[in-house]
Amino acid sequence: MTADLTALDASTLATKIHAREVSSVEVTQAHLDRIASVDGEYNAFLHVSGETALAAAAQVDAALAAGEAPASPLAGVPLALKDVFTTTDAPTTCGSKMLEGWVAPYDATLTTKLRAAGIPVLGKTNMDEFAMGSSTENSAYGPTRNPWDTTRIPGGSGGGSAAALASNQAPLAIGTDTGGSIRQPAAVTATVGTKPTYGTVSRYGLVACASSLDQGGPCGRTVLDTALLHEVIAGYDPRDSTSIDTPVRPVVEAARQGATGDLKGMRIGVVKELHSDSYQPGVIASFDAAVAQLKELGAEIVEVSCPSFEYALASYYLVLPSEVSSNLARFDAMRYGMRVDDGNMSADQVMAATRAAGFGKEVKRRIMIGTYALSSGYYDAYYGSALKVRTLIARDFDAAYEKVDVLISPTSPFTPWKLGEKVDDPLAMYLSDLCTLPTNLAGHCAMSVPSGLSADDGLPVGLQIMAPALADERLYRVAAAYEVARGPITR
Repeated sequence: MTADLTALDASTLATKIHAREVSSVEVTQAHLDRIASVDGEYNAFLHVSGETALAAAAQVDAALAAGEAPASPLAGVPLALKDVFTTTDAPTTCGSKMLEGWVAPYDATLTTKLRAAGIPVLGKTNMDEFAMGSSTENSAYGPTRNPWDTTRIPGGSGGGSAAALASNQAPLAIGTDTGGSIRQPAAVTATVGTKPTYGTVSRYGLVACASSLDQGGPCGRTVLDTALLHEVIAGYDPRDSTSIDTPVRPVVEAARQGATGDLKGMRIGVVKELHSDSYQPGVIASFDAAVAQLKELGAEIVEVSCPSFEYALASYYLVLPSEVSSNLARFDAMRYGMRVDDGNMSADQVMAATRAAGFGKEVKRRIMIGTYALSSGYYDAYYGSALKVRTLIARDFDAAYEKVDVLISPTSPFTPWKLGEKVDDPLAMYLSDLCTLPTNLAGHCAMSVPSGLSADDGLPVGLQIMAPALADERLYRVAAAYEVARGPITR
């Protein structure tokens, strides 16, 4: 029975739990058993919260037994939480030695919403340190391995959440997306991940990497599961100054509508600049097949040009490091976290020694790039120019959305590469985010849905769907229709 439970999608589990065909405790224990059995191979979890997860599950079961309505459509279904959201009952390390063992004094708003929805949190998942990376190889606690091929990366920075889903260790997960950290792991693990419109999911309690780019979002194995989780975590939060006071988008309704398989009247744009001969051939073939399927579903396919996307990579890798340089200054060894001090050091020496020991190579690289870009004499030439490009990218999106309802592209130009293959070549690693970066720079929404396996190597490929700000429901309508037309993905 345990194997059966861990193979079921979240919406099916919710139906069974709420009908009391199976208990939340049974479902949660089945996933905890699965973690204990297989995670030594994948390293998806940094911390497992068995007791608290089972206690939360027991509360759901007791409420249902008393005749109470479920706290949410996902009440009782367990979840894996990326280790960048604060939790008062488990460490929040952000994949860094700098915060090893640190337990936050408050829950993130997203964590609070999960608890209120009756969703047991199985544990905290592995990630690139402070969400900086595309492979989860930058974690201070070892890399996560892709369940499709354990010699390969699971994407990043949220590779732990994606791997937990792909290996049936969790039916739901939470990630964060700064430049593709939800979508790219989803693509290379054949799972679903959404980057909501910036400001629609609270960032309160999300340890900041780049504040104008970071966005928490839902991850699942199906489009409907992801939509159900999206509605749980979205909503205005007065504690987050960037939160948008707007109703939660009807993404579940859109997913159910899309599952009927009718996209008549939907205009879908293929972005010319995100369809290149330099991409892996199997990725392009899978994308072209997806375009043909969308056309068969009744959508009108239109080619659109977004010329400023060519400069998205350069802009992003100036904006992000600049914000990193500012945000990570708080890790000063004085208030919390790691502290290196032999007892004879000045405050400056303690800070320098702690940062040298606590931060990994990629984090240090981005701090230095950002500090340089913000320095006197270089601010306008680098950071200022990057902001201008960011504006041009947003204008390209606006022009495109005057012609189409959504845009599509491959999620990543490549299938998952071998562990260690690009770790010493930062630029090669950064190129994996070519297709995902523009959406973050514009603050819009996007998602990745599996589009099959590459003919090159038999590894997963993702289809990226993009929509304007506050039009998240469009993503789910198109993704659900495509998911049904595509059919199951089997090895």
